[in-house]
Amino acid sequence: MLAATATCGRWQQPTGVPHLASPSFETTRSTGRTSVQSAAFAVGVVFLLFGILGFVPGVTSQYDQMALAGHHSGAMLLGMFQVSILHNLVHLLFGVAGLMMARTYSAARSFLIGGGIIYLILWLYGLVINPGSATNFIPINNADDWLHFALGVVMLGLGMILPRKHSAHALDAR
Repeated sequence: MLAATATCGRWQQPTGVPHLASPSFETTRSTGRTSVQSAAFAVGVVFLLFGILGFVPGVTSQYDQMALAGHHSGAMLLGMFQVSILHNLVHLLFGVAGLMMARTYSAARSFLIGGGIIYLILWLYGLVINPGSATNFIPINNADDWLHFALGVVMLGLGMILPRKHSAHALDAR
């Protein structure tokens, strides 16, 4: 058991134990998650939401033209992002991965950084392939390409910029 010392009638934090208000204890008060975990959770929720919306007629225009995979799918999420059943399933799986990996600091950070890298690679892939060829199996269009770029930059940035410090107490709480 750690003992605290009193100096002139004031409480002094025991050595080696982070103070709850210190920057090294980067958690949100309501959830007990680190900011990295909260970001991974939020990104996961967004991917789940758009994965579901990809299967909703009206939100996805030309819904009757949705294909299992490939560039022949005519379905357009929000009227601009080309989607297929495979594309929507990938978003759903990515969302579930984000929620699962948000449980710990290191997994959440890996999700954001790894996911950011994946989306930047997907952006580059979209720029070099012929959109009308069999290599466009996901399918993706120009709007998807630039969305993938933005997702990659944001996810990578969140994973790298958000506070990296965490305490053993914050990890034990999960």
